[in-house]
Amino acid sequence: MRTYSPKAAEIHRVWYEVDASGAVLGRLATEVARVLRGKHKATFTPHLDMGDHVIVVNAAQVVLTAAKAEKKFHYTHSGYPGGLRTRSYSDLLAKRPEEVVRMAVRGMLPKGPLGRQMLRKLKVYAGPEHRHAAQTPKPWPLDHSAHRVA
Repeated sequence: MRTYSPKAAEIHRVWYEVDASGAVLGRLATEVARVLRGKHKATFTPHLDMGDHVIVVNAAQVVLTAAKAEKKFHYTHSGYPGGLRTRSYSDLLAKRPEEVVRMAVRGMLPKGPLGRQMLRKLKVYAGPEHRHAAQTPKPWPLDHSAHRVA
């Protein structure tokens, strides 16, 4: 019996919309990465981009538990001596909440060209409005209500 491998024309992509208000960052990122990767489909193939498109709205209202917003830091280095920059997640959430969600999802996707291709299907917005309302069919809500902080 031969192993089935889906062709590019057989991949059906759907748009999902996720409301991140009150959601825990890590738990939200795992659900979004699972859908971007395509693991929720019966025809999942690890070496192909099988995933769907995901729109995350209200990224500014995402929550980090156990006071991680002040304790956890994001590091970037310019490549020059003394070029290490440190910013707390509370600063990042205040200035660029879209990037906080994107970085969390990016860390859960495969590294390399396949992961970058999957990440291009992620759209993150700080507020409730997005510009993908014209997508047909209408974006489906992705339910992750069990992972909300009250």
